[in-house]
Amino acid sequence: MKFVHISDVYLGAQPDPGREWSETRKKELYESFDRIVKICVEEKAGLLMIAGNLFCDQPTVEDLADIDERLLKLDKTRTVILCGSRDYMGPDSAYRNFVFKSKTVVLPGGKTSNAYLKGINTCVTGFSYEKPEYKEAVIDEISPGREDAINILLACGGDQMHMPFDRKKLARKGFDYVALGGSLKPAHILKDRMAYSGSLEPLSHKDTGRHGYILGEVEDGKVSIKWVPCNKRSYVNLSIDVSSGISDEGLRDAIVERVRKLGFDNIYTITYTGLVDARPDINLKKISERYNIYEVIDKTVLRGDIENAAAQHSGDLVGAFCRANAELSDVDDVTKEKMTMYGIKAMSFAGER
Repeated sequence: MKFVHISDVYLGAQPDPGREWSETRKKELYESFDRIVKICVEEKAGLLMIAGNLFCDQPTVEDLADIDERLLKLDKTRTVILCGSRDYMGPDSAYRNFVFKSKTVVLPGGKTSNAYLKGINTCVTGFSYEKPEYKEAVIDEISPGREDAINILLACGGDQMHMPFDRKKLARKGFDYVALGGSLKPAHILKDRMAYSGSLEPLSHKDTGRHGYILGEVEDGKVSIKWVPCNKRSYVNLSIDVSSGISDEGLRDAIVERVRKLGFDNIYTITYTGLVDARPDINLKKISERYNIYEVIDKTVLRGDIENAAAQHSGDLVGAFCRANAELSDVDDVTKEKMTMYGIKAMSFAGER
C-alpha cells in the first residue's frame, strides 16, 4: 500500500502581500494541492494524509466544498485530514457539519480518535486541534488504535505552544509510521518511521530551500518513505561580492547568470558583500522588472571603518567576524584588513543557497 503524507499547505494564504507575484503565489498553493491529487492517482496511493494546516485559517463551507470537489478525483485513495493550529476545529468550525462526498475523513477536534480504513487495513490515529494552542504533551499519550493493522499516527506540533512531544517516547509507542505536521521545513526524524513533510510551497522570503511531500509504502509490514521536492518556486539568497567595484552592467550580468542557473521562477534576495571604499549605488530597476527580486541588502564593510563594522552588522556573521578580527591584539592593521577582506569574500560565496 502506498501513501502520500503532506502538511501545512496553507490554502488561502497570500505570500508576500503587495508584491507583483503575490496573487500568483496564492493560486500556486492550490495548484500544488492539485498536483498532490494527481500524484496520488499516478502512484495508485491507497491513502493521502494531511497532517494539519491544510488551510491558513478557519475554512468556510465554500472552502471545504472546493476541496471536496478536488478530492473527488481520488476514487481509489482514502483521505484523512487532521486539523492543525491554523485551521483548528473550533465550536463554530465549518468542519463540524460538512459532509464530504469524496472518500475523506476529518479527525474530530479536542480528542484522540481513530479512522480505520478497512480496504487497506490501516488505522490512522490522531488528535485534531480544537483551539490554536496546546501546551500539554497530548501526542505523547496517544497509542496505536488497532491490533493486526497498519497503525499510523497523524500529528501536528512539536514546539512548546503546539503539542510538544518526546521523540524517543513516541518512537517506543509502536506506530508503524508517524506523519508529522506543523513545521514548514521537512525533517526525517526516525528512519522510515517518523517525519515532517514540511509545507508544499515556501510561504515567506525566510523560508528558503526546497519543499515537497513524503511518498511512503507499506510492504510485508515494513514502511519505507522518501521525501520528494515539488514546489513551484523557491526563495533564494544571492550574495554578490562587490569588493572590486563592480559596475551596474557587470552586476546585472552576474545576477542574470545566476538566475538562469537557479531558475527564473524563484524569488531572490540579493545581498551585497565585500570590503569597499564607498557604499555601492547600483540601479537594479531593469533586473527587478524582469525577475522576482524580493529585497536588496547592503552588507558591505567600508575599508576605513573595519572597527565599526561589528556594530553596524551586530546581528549577522559579518559583524561577528569583524568583531573577532578587531579584538586580535598581535596582528597589524594591514593584516587585519586582508583577513577581513578574504573572510567577507568567503562569506559572500557561502551565502548563496
